Amino acid sequence: MSPSTDKENPSQPSANVLPLQRGILYGPVNSRRLGRSLGINLMPVEYKLCSFNCVYCHYGWTKIHTVDTSAYEKDMPRFDDVTDAVKKALESGEAFDYLTFSGNGEPTLYPAFSSIVAEIVRLRDRYRPGLKIALLSNSSGLSLADVRNVMTLIDLPVFKLDAGADRTFNNINRPDQNVDFEEIIEHLRSMNAIIIQTVLVHGTPCNTQGQDLQAYFDRIRAIRPNAVHIYSIDRPVPNTNIERVLPEGLARIARLGIRSTGVEFKPYFLQ
Repeated sequence: MSPSTDKENPSQPSANVLPLQRGILYGPVNSRRLGRSLGINLMPVEYKLCSFNCVYCHYGWTKIHTVDTSAYEKDMPRFDDVTDAVKKALESGEAFDYLTFSGNGEPTLYPAFSSIVAEIVRLRDRYRPGLKIALLSNSSGLSLADVRNVMTLIDLPVFKLDAGADRTFNNINRPDQNVDFEEIIEHLRSMNAIIIQTVLVHGTPCNTQGQDLQAYFDRIRAIRPNAVHIYSIDRPVPNTNIERVLPEGLARIARLGIRSTGVEFKPYFLQ
């Protein structure tokens, strides 16, 4: 089955979204959670390659929308180029608190993801043993056993969950047709010591009201993550029909989440 492209995306404008990362490493950026974070981009630099096409993505609509990246490996950075870049950063005097797998799409789609994580952990242990390694993932890569197995090497594995029901998941995250929502939930339930990250939005679509919110809390209760980090949009997004949840709204949902699930909810917003 062939992947979809941006020609099939909705017609809402994507103007003013963030530009894609132009190399393997980017930053360090000042993160609300991670302090100074040096990003690792394993995806192409000319287009976004992802298994999701989220309505709120600050990088705009997904250019190549697929879980099968075999046809696009030529556009991804080579294994040795990634490890050489990380090694130089670790040897440099530049200060940062985390090495973070993120970038222009879903990092676990990189064909040698588990091997590159293991090598970067080895380099970290050699050059900066106190440094933490984080992953920001949309959770779809957990369908691969090698991705699940390598999570024990990552200090802060952060997985997206924006919905508790399949309908809301499809409306907000717009996954590739080969992504199964219930499979994602089962894999998240099987993981230990993970963080769930959720983007909350009003408008069309919406994940902040009534049954949608309760279904989401039910999933969090079943997954039992270490914590849930909730956000809203704070930059231009491709779908202009969604709206930001204000800080007081995030704080309210965090309080409801703690009461409903017994899990720690942390709201993050711009001051």
